[in-house]
Amino acid sequence: MLDRRTAQTFVELADTLVVGFDVIDFLQTLAERCVDLLDVDAAGILLADPRGSLTLVAASTEQARLLELFQLQDEEGPCLDCYHSGQAVICPDLAASPQQWPRFAAAAHQGGFAAVQAFPLRLRDQVLGAMNLFSAGTGAVSPDRAALTQALADVATIGITHERTLRRHQLVTEQLQHALNSRIVIEQASGMLAERGQIPVAEAFALLRAYARNHNERLSAVARQVIDQDPIVAELLDSAPA
Repeated sequence: MLDRRTAQTFVELADTLVVGFDVIDFLQTLAERCVDLLDVDAAGILLADPRGSLTLVAASTEQARLLELFQLQDEEGPCLDCYHSGQAVICPDLAASPQQWPRFAAAAHQGGFAAVQAFPLRLRDQVLGAMNLFSAGTGAVSPDRAALTQALADVATIGITHERTLRRHQLVTEQLQHALNSRIVIEQASGMLAERGQIPVAEAFALLRAYARNHNERLSAVARQVIDQDPIVAELLDSAPA
């Protein structure tokens, strides 16, 4: 039964990556599926921003959300150790001595948790965040369970990098389209200016470019003014070589 549920989870997550991808919804689904599959009571996922500061992005329960926020604010807890080391952090009994994170352990106890596991969201040498699992009872994690958890963390990493790649691709595409649109405007303006001043198109383009540089304006903005029949046209033609 577990194998079938695991397979269904990976299929569901793969579908989410392709159709209408939303990274927050994807990670929230992953946190909820971790609870279903891994015999834990709650899960949370933290991501690092470009400055390396962790932010909570998904939590399966309100108790997990509050505990994640507590350790971020207090700067103490397994997720921070996991993120900074890039290695899994397993604590089967938060009350055992010596306590690694006394303030976090107290907050976890208040939230109804006795054990915690943290797994890195890691891509090669880059750690993107951490996935944290909370249990009401104590107990060690089996190697098979740990391997499955890391596999799910790897799925999260794939989802995050996929989203960032899409975002970068979209940005590049938008920049390219903007450049193409700008070039069309510039060519139209050059043609209009050439016809108006009875000068070669290359010379008209040179006038546009020189004006843009001298006035610290974008070439496309100057071209748009020409197309809109702005008084700038006369100024440009007056600057043309005799």
